[in-house]
Amino acid sequence: MTLLTFPQVITEFALARKAFHKELLETVLTLNAAGVASNADKDNRASVAIAAGIARLLEAETQAERLAGQTSGNRFEDACAAFVRNTFCKLTHLRPGLWDIHQVTGRNRLEIAKYEQFAHLVALDEAAKANPALAAALGSDYTITPDVVVVRHTEPDETINATAPLVDGQVSRHASLRSANGGGPLLHASISCKWTIRSDRAQNARSEALNLIRNRKGHLPHIMVVTAEPTPSRLASIALGTGDIDCVYHFALYELQESLQCLNMDDAADMLAVMVDGKRLKDISDLPLDLAV
Repeated sequence: MTLLTFPQVITEFALARKAFHKELLETVLTLNAAGVASNADKDNRASVAIAAGIARLLEAETQAERLAGQTSGNRFEDACAAFVRNTFCKLTHLRPGLWDIHQVTGRNRLEIAKYEQFAHLVALDEAAKANPALAAALGSDYTITPDVVVVRHTEPDETINATAPLVDGQVSRHASLRSANGGGPLLHASISCKWTIRSDRAQNARSEALNLIRNRKGHLPHIMVVTAEPTPSRLASIALGTGDIDCVYHFALYELQESLQCLNMDDAADMLAVMVDGKRLKDISDLPLDLAV
């Protein structure tokens, strides 16, 4: 009996993941003349070895010195936004809606006040400007600037009533999703992009997450972190624990796992497994499906 074989289909998410890595390899993910990857801590031997292993698995060939921190961060944010846009927008059969996914530029400290759950922060900011005592009491805890946002626009009654007459002028007059109620677009997700992780950066991500939780009115957006940090111990500083960040997503989790295995770093691999098995660390390809929840 002859077994029939069929060509393996490369899925769209797999292709998007490859395109994401290709974009990084052409911009921020490079190896210098000494073989140190641009996302490695050059003073940490484990970081250098792991990052080089990931870069080789991703076929990094470009030789260049590390970009300035801000430049690396901006390029990484841009690549992350493009990946989420190219994947999540293919899931409208699971998560219908009018979506906008973009990198936040300009660093407007009241960026999130554009969205319905945080629109009240404009009034709070104006009150703080007019009252020095109030400004001192509030500090800047109410200001959050995400790196990448996933936004859902409100829906007209024609769409809501497409399958049956569900709403009219007598009911659902305060629902945020309904355009007729005059609300702003809804912040569906705030994504913090960290090219690498140092202790201070980890705490910044947590502070931003807690501010989103404390200051919203209505539905809490997804709060996610994407990083290219190669060292499990540093990943643990932001991934472990619950209550603030939904989950941390690694730009190349499978390659990180393989790199640790090839380097026989058993302790680091065990630490990584704790985060993965505990559902605190996932691959970038998991992010769009988690957004559909």
